[in-house]
Amino acid sequence: MFELKPISREAIPRAIQKAERYRLLNQSWAAESICLDILEVEPGNQQVLAMLVLALTDLHRGVAASGVMRAKEYLARITDDYQRTYYAGMVAERRGQALTAQGGMGSGAMAYDALREAMAWYEKAEAMRPAGNDDAILRWNTCARMLAANSPIAPGDESYEPALED
Repeated sequence: MFELKPISREAIPRAIQKAERYRLLNQSWAAESICLDILEVEPGNQQVLAMLVLALTDLHRGVAASGVMRAKEYLARITDDYQRTYYAGMVAERRGQALTAQGGMGSGAMAYDALREAMAWYEKAEAMRPAGNDDAILRWNTCARMLAANSPIAPGDESYEPALED
């Protein structure tokens, strides 16, 4: 419908600042758009790929499977093993948080699974973290506290069968 206008390479540092600001203002849709514009000029910009992954999984959008799938596509383009592993944990954690906020039937078990997945990613990231970087430990502890403090978040009951009407 419309042909998008490219930004200049010189504008990228300023555009990154704007994207960060929009994320802080909970306008992830605007941050996402800016990140996509930057990636058109610099497809391998690692900082922007990480920011886009976070924008796609912000709390109000993190429960949508399409956002998680898109985030994982960009996640695969992050070249640093530690960063890719750490942000995989963030994607799973944010999905768990969003499921908790959404509520509804089965959301507690799905949130539990997502948070446990996040913790597994954080443990992998912890094993390869740079010296002095305990971010993965901080996130793991956040997930652990969330699981301990939130009774609706619990493993699913595998024996559940829905009642059928005659």
